[in-house]
Amino acid sequence: MIRIGVDIGGTKIEAAALDALGRFNARVRVPTPPAYEDRLDATRTAVLEAERQAGVLTARIGVGGPGSPSPVTGLMRNSNSTVLNDKPFPADLERVLGRPIRYANDANCLALSEATDGAAAGAGVVFGVIIGTGCGAGIAVGAQPVPGRNLIAGEWGHTPLPWPRPDELPGPSCWCGRRNCLELWLSGTGFAREAGQSAEAAVAAGNNDAIDRYIDRLSRSLAVVVDILDPDIIVLGGGMSNIEQLYADLPAAIAPHVFSDVFTTPVVKALHGDSSGVRGAAWLWPLEPGG
Repeated sequence: MIRIGVDIGGTKIEAAALDALGRFNARVRVPTPPAYEDRLDATRTAVLEAERQAGVLTARIGVGGPGSPSPVTGLMRNSNSTVLNDKPFPADLERVLGRPIRYANDANCLALSEATDGAAAGAGVVFGVIIGTGCGAGIAVGAQPVPGRNLIAGEWGHTPLPWPRPDELPGPSCWCGRRNCLELWLSGTGFAREAGQSAEAAVAAGNNDAIDRYIDRLSRSLAVVVDILDPDIIVLGGGMSNIEQLYADLPAAIAPHVFSDVFTTPVVKALHGDSSGVRGAAWLWPLEPGG
């Protein structure tokens, strides 16, 4: 059984055909157009090409992307790719593709992918974090995504930085209309704004102060999640997850902020890297023919 996963990113749209064992039969990447209708057309083109390369017709399609549709109106909200907001994006994708799709937030797809056959395989409760161009998170329980009643479960990036220091207040303004959102501190974009250089440049230059400040903020932010959700594992994805120092230093940095006498939760790097989004999107469809 072949399923198509689609990852709608800020710079690229990827469609991949996966077999029942999670092996890639085809992968297609196209640039993400800025205009809404062009984005629909580009997604359709990528899906049809992936199906052609895989030798299948009308495969089941799962789509991961920024934001989520309102459960009331079906219109997109909370997308940092703001061209999607207030548009019926999932319904429009079904229209241009001519078949049903399943849509989920890209961070939920990360969590699902890693819980299925990645770094969190076998874990009960998974908190999957994307710290890349933006900042978000998703939750999987029993290798199933948890979208939440309002379809916003895991919208961690637009909660405020916990226990802010005086020099972190009032905090920068976010595109969402709030101030001091985690996205402004923990995304790669936020790191570069605050440090005056990219994370890659900071690591290469040995800018330990910038990295240490980042770890401090990330640890405070994850401690709140542990207090509320207490996941079995935390998985990091996105460009900032490539900083290897995170995995050595984060557990000890999180522990003092957790309301517990013990903190043993593993913090690990996503096994599938930037493929987790498209893999998780495919896994939105179960293997069973009637699912």
